[in-house]
Amino acid sequence: MSTSFQISVVICTYNRATYIQDALVSLYAQTLDKSLFEVLVVNNNSTDDTEAVCRQFIGNHPEMNTTFLNEPRQGASFARNTGSALAKSPLLCFMDDDAVATPDYLERIIRFFGQHADAGGLGGRIIPRYIPSEPEWMSYYVSSLVGNFDYAPEVKVFEPGKYPLESNMIVRKADFDRIGGFNSALPGVVGTLRIGGEGKDFFLRLQALGNRIYYDPAIKVDHVVEVSKLTREYMYRVASGIGRGERVRMKEKGGNALFMKLLEYLFKLGASVILGIKYTLQGHPAKAAPVIRFRIDALKGLLNY
Repeated sequence: MSTSFQISVVICTYNRATYIQDALVSLYAQTLDKSLFEVLVVNNNSTDDTEAVCRQFIGNHPEMNTTFLNEPRQGASFARNTGSALAKSPLLCFMDDDAVATPDYLERIIRFFGQHADAGGLGGRIIPRYIPSEPEWMSYYVSSLVGNFDYAPEVKVFEPGKYPLESNMIVRKADFDRIGGFNSALPGVVGTLRIGGEGKDFFLRLQALGNRIYYDPAIKVDHVVEVSKLTREYMYRVASGIGRGERVRMKEKGGNALFMKLLEYLFKLGASVILGIKYTLQGHPAKAAPVIRFRIDALKGLLNY
């Protein structure tokens, strides 16, 4: 197999038999020559037909350099680290198993790094693809929980403390190895529990080393959101997972970091109540409760509740 790849796409997957093929098809349809990229699919203990779907796709599309791996340790951080360790190119691109890349996605990424030698990382736009349609209770402030991300209308360096989302993030492999990859203490989804923030932790560590992390809205993926699965339990798991991840990060920092984060979360909860009242007065009462619940659930996660 050629080792002249310019970019490696790592997709960790967990029970996405319904959508993983769409992700792979979008990579197969890339404008970038197939000899210049590889795809590493890391199966993270799927119990559905994910493996069968992936292996069938690989068998039917031998022109694309695709490797299928199994990672038994549950959590996206483990899976991403496993895929990255085997990557054979200078750029690592992380894409979700229910994301669909635009045809020029990889070509744009390579061009960007060629034009920005100072880029230590890159994030792009993530557009929710609601199935069947966006629920009336969805708002900008809650949509981040389902992957909606549009940081700026033009190319911009992320401000300190800001960072790409996991569904569409790219980093130089040398920098990935330099900081030791993703923090396995923030594994992501483990069974019914979520300890999130692995992408935030990763990019904040990169920024701490002086790396400039860019955003380019032209580097886009669609992210499938099945509205029927946006249950109260699901939204709680995602929101509380953010808080649990922050708890882990603050305890690793030590000192009064956890207390200061608690104050920040209490402030955000108060702001969400004001925002909920505003939505109600504007004639959008359905948007009020989810905004407030988001902050309550995140606070519960921070308190390990």
